[in-house]
Amino acid sequence: MDNIILRPWKKEDAQALAAIANNKNIWNNVLDNFPSPYTVTDALQWINRESAIIPVSKFAIECNHKIVGGIGLLTYDDIYKCSIELGYFIGEPFWGLGIATKAIEKIVQHIKDDRPGVKRIFARVFENNKASMKALQKAGFYLEGIQKNAAVKNSELVNIYVLVKLV
Repeated sequence: MDNIILRPWKKEDAQALAAIANNKNIWNNVLDNFPSPYTVTDALQWINRESAIIPVSKFAIECNHKIVGGIGLLTYDDIYKCSIELGYFIGEPFWGLGIATKAIEKIVQHIKDDRPGVKRIFARVFENNKASMKALQKAGFYLEGIQKNAAVKNSELVNIYVLVKLV
């Protein structure tokens, strides 16, 4: 999987984004503000909004010139300015191919290169998303802790696993 690239989203990506994001299995593992169903209009609105933000913090994951997912950074300020939160999804047809791990490794390198003040990268993962935890661990993240009853997803109270990489 050395043919993975991260790049800024383009308006032309809207159709491909909607095609992979309109999936209940993906929605079950992301925040509720991720639309479901996910339409081309949703994709265009999101791409337009994110394209205006500098520096770029949301990237398309491309494999063999095809959109296979998305990865993004959430920055913090004040006393937490040394931390960045990582979020991502991979389209279901591309699960189990090692794409998430490669994308995580690439975004970590991007953070190291472009954001020298960042010392901590973390991701929050629903307790049942073992594949995501495994991808993060393969990319050098470790389990920092479990936030008990920290979120509600699909009307159920769930634990959140926090995985961290210090840079």
